Amino acid sequence: MKIICGLGNPGKEYENTRHNVGFMVIDNYCKNDRFSQKFNGLYIQKNIEGEKVIFLKPQSYMNLSGTVVRPYCEYFKVDLKDVLIIRDDLDLKLGHARIKFDSSSGGDNGIKSIISSLGSQKFYQYKIGISNDKSWDTKDYVLGKFSKKEAEVLKEIIADSEKIIDLFIRGKILETQNYNYGD
Repeated sequence: MKIICGLGNPGKEYENTRHNVGFMVIDNYCKNDRFSQKFNGLYIQKNIEGEKVIFLKPQSYMNLSGTVVRPYCEYFKVDLKDVLIIRDDLDLKLGHARIKFDSSSGGDNGIKSIISSLGSQKFYQYKIGISNDKSWDTKDYVLGKFSKKEAEVLKEIIADSEKIIDLFIRGKILETQNYNYGD
C-alpha cells in the first residue's frame, strides 16, 4: 500500500495559490473521483495495477500536515518508504521539480510537521518549484496566485506529474531525480 499526499491549505481562498500545488496535482490525478473524509483529511483509495493507493489532501493548515499524515500511515499500516509527499518549493525555479528521498524539510513548515509527527524523514518528496520573488513577503508570495504565464508552465508540470505518480506506484521512482519544464 502507498500514500500519495499533496500539501496545501483548505478553503476556497487558497485554491490555485502557489502553496496549494500539492492539492492541484492530486486533484488532476484523481479528476472525477469523490473524496471521503477521515482523520481531518480528504482521501481516495484506489487500486492501481494491483497496488492499493491512498491519495490524501490534509485539511489541517499546511503547518500541521503531520497531524493528518501520521494517522493515515498508522491506520493503513504504510511503510514510510511508500509515502510520497507532493509540495511546492521556494528554492526551485518555476518549471523545475525534484524527487528526493530521506530529505530534510528545507525550511518548509508542512514537511517539518510531517517529519516531527512521523519521527523520520525517510519518505519521498516531490518538490515542485514555485520560484521565490524576494520583493514579496514570503507568506504573501506563497499564498498568492500564479500569473497567466506561470500557470502555463505549472499546467505542464501538473500534467507530467501523472507519470511521476505512476512511477512511484510501480516502485520505479529514483531516490534523487530532477525534472525541468518550460526551459
